[in-house]
Amino acid sequence: MEETPEAEDVMAHAVWSGALTFGLVALPVQMFSATESHTIRFNQLQRGTSDRVRNKRVNERTGEEVPLTEIVKGYDMGDDYVVVEPGELEEIAPGRSKSLEISGFVDLDTIDPIYFDKTYYLGPKSKEYAKVYALLHEALSRSNRVGIATFVMRNREYLVAVKAEGDILTLHTLHWADEIRDPRTEIGTLPERAKVAERELATAVQLVEALSVDWDPETYHDTYQEKVLELVQAKRAGGTVEKSEPAPRSTNVIDLMGALQASIEKAKSGGGEAAEAAEGAEEGELRPPVQLKDAAEKRRTRQAAKKGAKKPATAELEGLSKTELYQRATDAGIPGRSSMSREELVKALASHAAEPSGGRRKKRVS
Repeated sequence: MEETPEAEDVMAHAVWSGALTFGLVALPVQMFSATESHTIRFNQLQRGTSDRVRNKRVNERTGEEVPLTEIVKGYDMGDDYVVVEPGELEEIAPGRSKSLEISGFVDLDTIDPIYFDKTYYLGPKSKEYAKVYALLHEALSRSNRVGIATFVMRNREYLVAVKAEGDILTLHTLHWADEIRDPRTEIGTLPERAKVAERELATAVQLVEALSVDWDPETYHDTYQEKVLELVQAKRAGGTVEKSEPAPRSTNVIDLMGALQASIEKAKSGGGEAAEAAEGAEEGELRPPVQLKDAAEKRRTRQAAKKGAKKPATAELEGLSKTELYQRATDAGIPGRSSMSREELVKALASHAAEPSGGRRKKRVS
């Protein structure tokens, strides 16, 4: 039976709640996930059938299935296992934190991006705490500092940074220092700092300038996910999809300058400000990225125009909440709907509406 998704359009579910404290000030807060995964999940089937393949807990020596009640944890010591009972782990597990105590404030720029892990939104537990919430937000924003704290959630202790972002407070879980790997010990092929020819460097910088754009996250999307969905829809309709292009060949060191110049020529052929910037390579000029902002703005305008030219059916679907989209997907018998994001539901429903007959087929499609 399909699971009904959470009514996230109405109210998101808080993953943690407690008191955020700094000094003698306490602010009751709730924590919400800031991101979601849009990974496409498949069920495993036996080839030639529609039979699901299930995983079982099996004793590797006897081959017999082991009940969950008979399973314990074992820590591999090399020559033997140290067996730990579930109850023993529960006895030493840290209790769930009821407070998030900021122990200090640090300059945001001093935290290397490699330490950041996952992001959550923090909201006041009720509207009566809006003033304290706004006070901390404004203080962090003006000082460009983040609050560092530790707290426990789901039997795990986290190091976190509380940050002012836009008009809200965010909480970023951080990696512990001993979780960061040393690249010199992990990557044996890292070279020592090599000398580069000035002409090659000037050309490489020119290429970087020619391809510089303003950061716009809406420009980037998961093309592989889209191709997987296209493959599924095409196979369902008895069609095929175009194969991806092969990966580019590695650049030979001898051909480095030629590759750089060819890249600039390609940028020049694109037209607009990027092409003008690329032309400077022949004259040794280095144009600042600011001159390419107009080109980026033109691209965004074209993208917006494409988005505005959507089919009426898609435009109607995008006006619905995720709960409404899910109900339509249920009525249409769209498979995999329980794990779809809102955007995936819109695409699936639009594709379903475009098909000659929209009934869900139970038979296997190979």
